[in-house]
Amino acid sequence: MYGRVDWLGEHLVECSNANGQKITIDWEDGPSPVQITLQMLGACSLVDVVEGLKQRDFDKVWIEMESDRAESAPRVFTSINMIYNVRGDVPLKLVERIVSKSHEKYCTISNMIKHTAKITSSVIIHPHSG
Repeated sequence: MYGRVDWLGEHLVECSNANGQKITIDWEDGPSPVQITLQMLGACSLVDVVEGLKQRDFDKVWIEMESDRAESAPRVFTSINMIYNVRGDVPLKLVERIVSKSHEKYCTISNMIKHTAKITSSVIIHPHSG
């Protein structure tokens, strides 16, 4: 895996991969690299949930996260609570099992972060509206 980060001046950086896909980060007026790391933890695990439910009837998945960080440098994450929300006709126990497997085995970011942070999670199933 190849990655590159270029400073664009002031507080802007451009992140790119081997395919030329790019993300621009404004660390003052946008999400900071640490905030993006937290969001990418959520994105990594969300992929596992969506893939695990692909044969089920659902139309929306989102994760709300709260985190704490160490007071002094390096200000690593010390705890992260993730609330998984799924809208659809899916069994709660199934989603809980998928979330558990995500953090135990499949989500690379979770498996890196769990060495410094306690990751907790819960699941809320929302019925289809209408």
